Amino acid sequence: MRKIPQRTCIGCNEKKDKKDLIRIVKNKESQIFIDRTGKANGRGAYICDNVECLEKAIKTKRLERTFETKISEEIYENLRGVIIDK
Repeated sequence: MRKIPQRTCIGCNEKKDKKDLIRIVKNKESQIFIDRTGKANGRGAYICDNVECLEKAIKTKRLERTFETKISEEIYENLRGVIIDK
């Protein structure tokens, strides 16, 4: 039996199965995007599939600290769209 990888949500700080979380990636060109495959190259951060966790991560600037860069409002809007559409 294979072990299911666990990741920590940057919003609520809870450990959950990797497949239940949304992966956000910052690549070498400093582009930040949502990785649906979970295999894109770059630094990854994980967030739960709910708006409360996203809002908490925005408020505490967890994503900015994780990627050590300023995050544009456009990226946050894309994340909101992905979470709300599901």
